[in-house]
Amino acid sequence: MLPFFTEPYPDELIYSAIARYHFYSGNIDYKDTLEEVFQSRSVIPSIEIGSHFHALVQQMGNHYSVDKLLANHTVYPFYAPFLSKQRQQDILRDVQDDGKGLYARLGMVAGSICRKEGLYYCPQCSLLDIEKYGEPYIHREHQLQGVDLCSRHFLQLKKYPVDFTTCSRIEFIRFDAKRMDFSILQGMEPPDYFNIQVKLATMAYQLLNLNIAAFSREMIVKRYRLLLRERNLITVSNRVRQKELFDAVQAKFPDGFLEKYNSGLNKDDEYNWLRVLTRNIKRHVHPFRHLLFLCFLDQDVEGFLLLGEDAGPFGKGPWPCLNKAADHYRQFVIPKVIITRDFKSASPIGTFECSCGFIYSRKGPDKSNEDKYRIGRIKAFGDIWVTKLHSLASEGNQSTRSLANMLGVDSKTVKKYLSEYEQKEQVGEHAQFPMIEQYRKQLLEGIQQSPGYSRTQIRSCFSKQYTYLYRHDKEWLFQHLPVKRKQSNRNVTVDWSDRDEGYFAKINQLYKELMGLEKPIRITTSLIGKLLGILPHLEKHLDKLPRTKRLLKDITESARQFQIRRCCKIIDTMLQKQEPIALWKVQRIGAVKSHHFHEIKPHLEAYIRVKQEVKAYG
Repeated sequence: MLPFFTEPYPDELIYSAIARYHFYSGNIDYKDTLEEVFQSRSVIPSIEIGSHFHALVQQMGNHYSVDKLLANHTVYPFYAPFLSKQRQQDILRDVQDDGKGLYARLGMVAGSICRKEGLYYCPQCSLLDIEKYGEPYIHREHQLQGVDLCSRHFLQLKKYPVDFTTCSRIEFIRFDAKRMDFSILQGMEPPDYFNIQVKLATMAYQLLNLNIAAFSREMIVKRYRLLLRERNLITVSNRVRQKELFDAVQAKFPDGFLEKYNSGLNKDDEYNWLRVLTRNIKRHVHPFRHLLFLCFLDQDVEGFLLLGEDAGPFGKGPWPCLNKAADHYRQFVIPKVIITRDFKSASPIGTFECSCGFIYSRKGPDKSNEDKYRIGRIKAFGDIWVTKLHSLASEGNQSTRSLANMLGVDSKTVKKYLSEYEQKEQVGEHAQFPMIEQYRKQLLEGIQQSPGYSRTQIRSCFSKQYTYLYRHDKEWLFQHLPVKRKQSNRNVTVDWSDRDEGYFAKINQLYKELMGLEKPIRITTSLIGKLLGILPHLEKHLDKLPRTKRLLKDITESARQFQIRRCCKIIDTMLQKQEPIALWKVQRIGAVKSHHFHEIKPHLEAYIRVKQEVKAYG
């Protein structure tokens, strides 16, 4: 273990820390430094990442680890999110040993993305380093391929005046302030170029501060597909519309910008980086090109990683039955969706068929959770719906319009089905349902062959016959089924008043806990019901729980209310830290889409004024 080591500064490359160690140790021969640091005189220094980390951390002391050095003092986090899990594990093994094949695994040689020859620095950062630490050092963010600006000061990076062709392969370069240019004069880039460069530099810095084990290529691709689906760039067969995507990406960037960064696109090339990035997860694409793609998607790294994964145009099943006549209305009982293509707009059409016979469809993709409860077109109502309609109509105290409202249709549909029923009544029952006699016979034979079976067992064994007779010949069915067995447990009368008080107290307590969370979460009836395990009661019996119902009405939030609360909390944090409040930053941290943020912006401006007035008079 070394008697001392130059503690790496924030964002400093481990290469730079070793260079400073060589200087302060007084070593003249770089091989002596290599032996002291790596326990080997044959290690070849590497600027971006390095190798022999296992030996290095043993020499540096117990408070260092391979993972910590790799995450905080190399450029590896710039690459890690876009690598497969397997390749991430391979690289972790590579850096502990001799590092052979490391850069090929990273893809640093793939794609020829503006490889930097030499060392770069931001003049403003270096001046601040000298003021704070007494010396400049090599920042890892300034060495990233394709990044031309400092993410903090938006200044053009400058090349340190050293010629690597005349240096020894084992030499460690240390920044010397006397050789650095601290002027902040800028080159003349087109304004639209500069804006994109700023965004790319900012996202690159965000990548460096990610948890290197939290994300992988597989997860990133699923988020890409989610955003592409929102832009209608995914087909019904789940393929990317490559031609439309190519045109959209070309239109997003100024002329010549992609070519400047060695990322021009050839439409006829089956393996251009855009096709590879969106199509084949086995191939790896340089992280700078991922950043270009995020620019196209109007995302930043932090907001992008908060997104969910693509679950198809209608999300993951099961889906709710929207038959208002069924006992399971709005319950998630439909196990699959049939997806077809709208011939006019090429949008996906989802068809949802419930076992109760109710079939509905809608055009996708779904853009919010509320879309799950949207019906575009009802294709079939089913026997349960029709039976409910006739039952309500037979009571004689409901108007056609009232029946339509109760069953979720218009008045013409009610009239149509009542009229059809009257016509069918004039036809013999057996002519209308020709399978009755056959299914009666099959069911009776089954009951005779299994005399000890209960009604539930008969229903399970002869489900087709049972269901048909239940719908069309219920009276006969119940007359011939085995005698209903007595239940051992009697129904217990529920004290709804007592239950109301209990739920009220539990929800009040849960609400306080949810509002105290550091990361806000939207308060909904569904969330509260699931967390407390009382969702069925809140959905079916809320009218019997008056205090609970009033409380839920007061505390639950719409999506817009939640966005306002989340942004207000971000503003409060900025005020506590005495940071300048920038609404664009609030939008970014809050991950609110632009069209939604435009709607809530007046509320946030009013909130900021009130807070600032309180602070002024406080």
